[in-house]
Amino acid sequence: MLLEIFNTKFSQPHLKMLHLTAMRVGSLLARRATTALTSSSARMATHGHGTGELSETVDMSQPTYWESVIVPLPDIPYKNELTAADKSLKQKEKGPWSQLTKEEKIALYRLMFCRTYPEMRRPTGEWKTVMGGILFFLGFTGLVVWWQRAYVYPTPPRSFDEEWQAKQVKRMLDMRIGPIEGLSSKWDYEKGRWK
Repeated sequence: MLLEIFNTKFSQPHLKMLHLTAMRVGSLLARRATTALTSSSARMATHGHGTGELSETVDMSQPTYWESVIVPLPDIPYKNELTAADKSLKQKEKGPWSQLTKEEKIALYRLMFCRTYPEMRRPTGEWKTVMGGILFFLGFTGLVVWWQRAYVYPTPPRSFDEEWQAKQVKRMLDMRIGPIEGLSSKWDYEKGRWK
């Protein structure tokens, strides 16, 4: 029954071509969807999703170490996992600080903070990178403008020459164009110069 409806409906040649095109587009889309599903499942398997392993996630609700000159005390210490030497130093910290050496005090500071204030305030060489990038793009733009003037734009018309413009002004003065408020009103004809 369905085949009879299909044959009667698509018996004309242009409708058959339309049907074949629609079938090809449909099969292409089905293949793309299947390929996308298999590639995403393969990607998931490589990341541990398909093998039963769990991928490592970061809990953003926990405090993190972030140092700044503006915010002097971070939420957590710089080093969370202490070695045996660090643990013994932490035990010494509980005693009188006068018994600690300068190196031990610096090591205790480095357990809590990554950098000191002078280290945070030390100028970086970032301005050199920024200036280098700006100068590079200015130079590149200059080369593009030079290339366009040399090879892209046509030669300017002769009416742009200074000689041509001087002759044009002389002609306008000879014709006395704008004698009341125009160009000729600013020219002194008796002395032969501008007023």
